[in-house]
Formats: sequence, C-alpha cells, structure tokens
Amino acid sequence: MHIKEYLKSKKNLVDKELFALIPDLKERPKIVHKAIRHALKGGKRVRPILCLASSKAAGGREKDLLKVSCAIEMIHAYSLVHDDLPSMDNADYRRGLLSCHKKFGVANAILAGDALLTLSFNLLSGATKDLALNSKVAKELSYAAGTFGMIGGQAIDISSSEKDLLTLEYINIHKTGALIAASCKIGAMAAKAKPKDISALFKFGEYIGLVFQIVDDILDSEGIAKLIGPKRAYEYAKELTEKAKSSISYQGKRARPLCDLADFILNRKH
Repeated sequence: MHIKEYLKSKKNLVDKELFALIPDLKERPKIVHKAIRHALKGGKRVRPILCLASSKAAGGREKDLLKVSCAIEMIHAYSLVHDDLPSMDNADYRRGLLSCHKKFGVANAILAGDALLTLSFNLLSGATKDLALNSKVAKELSYAAGTFGMIGGQAIDISSSEKDLLTLEYINIHKTGALIAASCKIGAMAAKAKPKDISALFKFGEYIGLVFQIVDDILDSEGIAKLIGPKRAYEYAKELTEKAKSSISYQGKRARPLCDLADFILNRKH
C-alpha cells in the first residue's frame, strides 16, 4: 500500500474510534464538549499511527491498541490547545481553523485542554484487557507529557529568548520528540515485545521525533532551520531518518510501514 493510502486508512481508523470515545455534544457542559471536538479536528494522527505501526512491527495487533492510540492523540491535542493560548504561543489558527481559544474563549480552551488530558488517562485505565499493561502505558505517557518531556520542552521554549543549538535540541527532544518516542515504545510494549525490540522502536521514535520538529522548523523558517539554514537542517534530518530506519531494519518486512512513515515525515510539505 502506498504511504498516502496507508496514512489515510489508519487516520480513518483512529478518527472513527476517537470521536466515538469523546463526550456527546448533547451532554453538559456542551461548550467544553464542542471545544474538545474542535481541538481534535484535522491533523495527520502521526502519533497514534506510529503507535499502531510499532505494535505491528513488534508482532502485535492494531485493534488491541486503538484506545491507547486515541489517548495519545488526546494528549497531543491538549498540548496544542494550551500551546496556542495568549500566555504561550498566542496563535490565532491551528490546522487551518481558528485556534480553540479564539473560537470558544480562553477559559473554555483551558478547560477543553484539561478535559482532553484527564479523559486520556481515564481511557488508559481500561484501554486493554491487561491491567498491568494499562498501568505501564499510563506511566510511560505521563512521563513523556510531563516536565521531563513535553511540558519541560515548552517551559524552556517560552523562557529562552536567545536559543543556541543545544537549547533548540533540548526543546525539540522534549517538546515534540518525547511523545513521538513514547508512542513507538508503547506500541512495542503492548505487543509484549522483547526488550531488544522495545528499545529499538523507542530509539526509532527518538530519531523520528527530532526529524518531525526539524521539518516543522524548515517549513516555518524557525528554530534550527533559522539558526543553521534550511539546507543544513534538511541534511541533518535526512541523516537522522536513515539512523531511525537502520535501528529497526533487522525486523524486515514488518518494519516497512514505519520506514515509509519515516520518509514521509522527512519529506512532508505541511
């Protein structure tokens, strides 16, 4: 299957489950539930798809990971809602739509982000039939989303006026890369993979997380691309992509979707 067809198929799979799991618009508080749905519109669903593909590469079944992958997307969506707030990046638009606070107000956007985060962990508590696995997944995600991961990267981002290469790499590894790497690792964990495979898929995710942000920087003329130039930034991203694919090449055909995803992330135009 061509990578675009693969992504469309998996996105549809995730979206069907995702919008079935969030509160109905008839339920109160309606304004927050509307804001949640708005926050989840659009997007490529890269993180949940990486989770599903990693599970399959490790010998797991996609259907066992759907709720987990949706919880990952909820955490990602919450982070975008809060990142767009006037006190953070102050963005008016997200994914071609008005940002959540522009459409529903700052207070409701904060509540929608909070609700998405808490809903994700409520979902994780019963995401699979294996209660011990649910606990391990929740621990992994909370670490990736917290001050040693996503929140930590955002904190350094907004507190650093002048950013050198080391600072930018710290931000990229934590703000963007941590959740992507965790998505891959969790896919392997859920497949009850061997430690070697879990480690390899986590390493793949770390490389791809960096690539994802570098490409964002190139597209936006910001961050590393602004500091070292888009050409050098792309070459760096290309080198990381090859390292990512090399880290899972021993898995053979099962790793093909992940390798195609890596190339897609490197060469995307938006």
